[in-house]
Amino acid sequence: MPELSSIRCLVVDDEEIVRSAIARGLARRGCTCVEAATGREALELLRRESPHVIVSDIQMPEMDGLQLLQTVRASHPDIEVIMVTGVAELDTAVDCLRQGAFDYIVKPFQMAQLRQRVHQAVERRQLLLENRRYQEHLADLVRQQARRIEELFLEGIQSIVHALEAKDRYTRGHSVRVAAFAEATARRLGLDDDTVQIIRLGAELHDVGKIGVSETVLQKPGPLTQEEYRHIMEHTVIGARIMTPLLKGADPALEIIRWHHERLDGTGLPDGLRDAAIPLHARIVTVVDAFDAMTTGRPYRAGLSAAAATAELRACAGAQFDPEVIAAFEVVCREAPPTVPSASRLRTPRGVVLGADLLGEEAG
Repeated sequence: MPELSSIRCLVVDDEEIVRSAIARGLARRGCTCVEAATGREALELLRRESPHVIVSDIQMPEMDGLQLLQTVRASHPDIEVIMVTGVAELDTAVDCLRQGAFDYIVKPFQMAQLRQRVHQAVERRQLLLENRRYQEHLADLVRQQARRIEELFLEGIQSIVHALEAKDRYTRGHSVRVAAFAEATARRLGLDDDTVQIIRLGAELHDVGKIGVSETVLQKPGPLTQEEYRHIMEHTVIGARIMTPLLKGADPALEIIRWHHERLDGTGLPDGLRDAAIPLHARIVTVVDAFDAMTTGRPYRAGLSAAAATAELRACAGAQFDPEVIAAFEVVCREAPPTVPSASRLRTPRGVVLGADLLGEEAG
């Protein structure tokens, strides 16, 4: 039980004799007391004194004790309130307790009784505060653990993508580069941070569907036949199908995975979307993905220079690529190209639940 010497108490009563007697009785045991003659004066003192407990009369002019109690419980819920009155009415007592008073004491009372009630009120306050801190700490631990689970899950997905790329020295690091430049381009276009992060997520995972594509075709040393090209293009649908149950609340990332080979003129794959039907986040990744592919060498051709690849993007602007995205991408390449890490660590975008089905969570 807390010592009275550590307790700050506000005594509220319009009768000075009663008010002073209560304050002196508590102060004799070391309690720090301040006095208020009205409810309004008490509210003013609350802002400066921060008491642990209030001992208040009920019948007072201007603002009675019940009104003071309602106001205190609404604005200072951590302060305990003990009501005292000269009239013993059951309905009033019940009303006080219902509105959050710790206790209801009838005058005249023994000072020892009041001291005990003040002790108990502050003890309850401490227990409630400790319980709240414990709950907040527990909630914080749960959030940290959930975040770590998400990070581990995402790292596992990234490992799949990187393992696929590692089999072919010509595409090694492709997803990391695309993610870095897609993020920078999205920022250049003025997109908010949550959208940028989800674009980065989709960009790094855009080729995950290649896990379902024949390695023979993926690693073919020469140009692809039309049939082989269509087979490789199936990676967009495969990737979206793989990731749909695993990315909850990340529709833009899934759209990037499925639609990063769509074209503005409607001749792209897999759905033949046209113009504005292709979301901006997918159009961003389409440009960056194509640039990285053109500047990366293959056994049957050398990679283009950055200038030549950029010229090719411009030549296809409006038909295959979004001109606004190309312009932003060019500014990024010219003025502030991002540092591309050997491996990246994605941040889970807000509202996204990674691996929800695996963790037994409901779809968000």
